[in-house]
Amino acid sequence: MVAENLKLVEEKIQAACDKVGRSREDVTLIAVSKTKPVSMLQEAYDQGIRVFGENKVQELVDKYEVMPKDIKWHMIGHLQRNKVKYIVDKVEMIHSVDSIRLAETIEKEAAKKNCIVNITVEVNVAQEDTKFGLKTEEVLPFIEEISKFKHIKVCGLMTIAPYVPDAEQNRPIFAVLKQLLVDIAAKNIDNVNVSMLSMGMTNDYEVAIEEGATMVRVGTGIFGERQYAH
Repeated sequence: MVAENLKLVEEKIQAACDKVGRSREDVTLIAVSKTKPVSMLQEAYDQGIRVFGENKVQELVDKYEVMPKDIKWHMIGHLQRNKVKYIVDKVEMIHSVDSIRLAETIEKEAAKKNCIVNITVEVNVAQEDTKFGLKTEEVLPFIEEISKFKHIKVCGLMTIAPYVPDAEQNRPIFAVLKQLLVDIAAKNIDNVNVSMLSMGMTNDYEVAIEEGATMVRVGTGIFGERQYAH
């Protein structure tokens, strides 16, 4: 099932790229494997997937231990400060940085392990009460503030768009995030080189790609509906 799903997702990514004249290489597919067993991750791995996204620290660490070492792990869920130390030297990127206190903790733990952590800043473009993330107007001052940290590399922005019946409804949200990225890049802040746009999930990643996403986070589209333990 995973193989067929991946083939379909791949075709849709390619079609979205073609539609707006982008290269397929510009878009990274992150296979969101939260709640999924290692056997399913292995199926995706066997199909060539090397980038996986997890929402929970413990699950990421457990899978990191048993899966092949050439996998790039992305922490895409809300990150609690007391858990940062477990993943700073294991992840390729943390997508969900949205507070100075969290950034300070990442800086401190990364300094201890002598590593540099790639991050994207989480932006709550749609201003949904249920979501984490900064307001759009808070992003620039936030990045200016954390740009002085030596062990954090601000790579771009991330948003979780609302769940909508029609993906087109999220197009303006993706467009806002893209424009914000362009505006921040133009400021030439020292130590900040923003080019990554982490946006788009199973129900809207094609629209996100058309609007400039460089990373799409696809879970259900690859692994099927999530299994929660009751």
